[in-house]
Order: sequence, then C-alpha cells, then structure tokens
Amino acid sequence: MNRPFQFTGRIRSFKFAFIGIWTMLKTQHNAWVHACATVAVVVAGLSLNVSASDWCWLVLSIMAVWTAEALNTAFEFLADVASPEFHPMVKHSKDIAAAAVLISAVGSVIIGGLVLGPYFGGLIR
Repeated sequence: MNRPFQFTGRIRSFKFAFIGIWTMLKTQHNAWVHACATVAVVVAGLSLNVSASDWCWLVLSIMAVWTAEALNTAFEFLADVASPEFHPMVKHSKDIAAAAVLISAVGSVIIGGLVLGPYFGGLIR
C-alpha cells in the first residue's frame, strides 16, 4: 500500500468526511443539540469579544464534543451491523460510548462557564 501522494485523493478524503458529518446530522438527534450549542457559544463569543486565548478553550471544547459524538455514532453503526439482535455486551458498549459524549459535553459546559462567565459578569456590572 505504498501509493504516491495525490491531491485528488485528499479531496476525496474531505468529501467522505463531509458525508460523514452530514450522515451524523441526519441520523443523530443529539448532533442537532450539539449544533445549537455550538452556534450559541460562537454567537456569545463574538458578541462578548472573547479574547483569542479564550477562543482556544471554546474551540477545544466544541471540538471535543463533536469528536466524541462522531466516534459514538460510528461505534453505534458498527455495533448494529456486528450484532443486529440485542446483546447485553453491545448494549454496555453503546452505553459507555454515549457516556463519553456526556462526559465531554459536561466538561465543555464547565469550560464554557469558566470562560464566558467573567464576560457575562462584566455585562451585569
């Protein structure tokens, strides 16, 4: 598998990645919750003139949740193919993958509060 670098191959890779994002948005209700939260954080950050260093924390938090959701979605699709019938171990695996999304979302909410809280506090004063 020692194929030379091809620009068209990289373009195809991006195309497949965007298809994956679209599939996740079409099939996962929680992805829309993440999308709404992403928009809300970006709008808040822009409205509050968040500093570049604070944007780094916000972007990392957003990325963590989206990455966890994407991996959870991929895992669920594979698990459904591998075991179409109910199996308790597959259920446990899916529950743990969903827990990873929850952990990243809770962590992101905490980071969002720590980053955006002082900006909102400045508006109140």
